[in-house]
Amino acid sequence: MIIAKLHIPDGFINIPISALFGVLSIAFIAISLRRVGAALDDRTTPLSGLTAVFIFAAQMINFPVAAGTSGHLLGAALATALVGPHAATLALTVVLGVQALLFADGGLSALGLNVFNISILAVWVSHLLFTTLRKIFAKSKSGVAVAATIAAYISVPIAALGFSFQYALGGAGTISATTVTSAMVGTHSLIGLGEALITFITISSILATRSDLVYGYKPALEVRG
Repeated sequence: MIIAKLHIPDGFINIPISALFGVLSIAFIAISLRRVGAALDDRTTPLSGLTAVFIFAAQMINFPVAAGTSGHLLGAALATALVGPHAATLALTVVLGVQALLFADGGLSALGLNVFNISILAVWVSHLLFTTLRKIFAKSKSGVAVAATIAAYISVPIAALGFSFQYALGGAGTISATTVTSAMVGTHSLIGLGEALITFITISSILATRSDLVYGYKPALEVRG
């Protein structure tokens, strides 16, 4: 069985492109570190840590998506809906760092690439989609859950596109960028279905019990600087 993962290993993308996206990732992380305090309070701060732990554990579980292919939770939209985009960026960066350092899941030289695709690109696209869809579906609990679910589905092929772009710029493999893009987006569009289901169940459950802990259910969703 093939496990379709977005965690890029060492040597798959050349060093100059890896370094470029490493610098971009550091810049976004620095911004999130400066601004995350405005989005969290004494009750929601612990939720950021719990979110990181949950996503870390959930990413260890693979689910089948097609013959010979499986995937796992990405968690970008889920984290964004729960704790906001800045905290989600930091939480997912911690998850990716631990996975690379302790489990060799994604290369250390490729950490900036993985952080950019998952902690930044997927998170911020999720945030923009979520805030837009939340206005369309109304500010009810069901509307928030549906908005998060759609954002979760879209976030997965978006992250795959990020990888495909990086591969086109500096891929070390012999496979053409067009072939890689087609395979990655096609496979991750299927994986997005599992992502959407997990996100819907998780957000709906938390909204039913502690809606005050869901960042996306608060009246104001704008990111404060």
